[in-house]
Amino acid sequence: MYCITYAEVNKYKPVPHDHEAFLKKALKRKEFRKAYEDLKEEYTLTREMLGARSRFGLTQEAVAELMGTTKSAVSRLESAGKHIPSLTTLKKYARAVGCRLEIKLVPNPGLTKRSTRTTRTAKKQSAG
Repeated sequence: MYCITYAEVNKYKPVPHDHEAFLKKALKRKEFRKAYEDLKEEYTLTREMLGARSRFGLTQEAVAELMGTTKSAVSRLESAGKHIPSLTTLKKYARAVGCRLEIKLVPNPGLTKRSTRTTRTAKKQSAG
């Protein structure tokens, strides 16, 4: 009779997932596409987090221990749209998975510069 050891049971085994194929199929559904677009930045962050954790070969439990938190907190952190983490939390997560956090504002090419005067006028019009 073969007995499975504790180490074998708890060994990290990433689940294979073809995200691009899944997304291509799911985006054909109008409701999914709208919801996905509304949460695009959150999904991008989640993919980055999961990818970093996977590359470093860590479980959620291991990341939680390194961050000084619980597995359920890490699970919430890795769930797009369900939790809004602080910068401090994101920095802790990044360090735990062997990364550094980099945040940048990227100009939207479809928008033009807004003057202070235009912004004030728009605020007055919406208030009155």
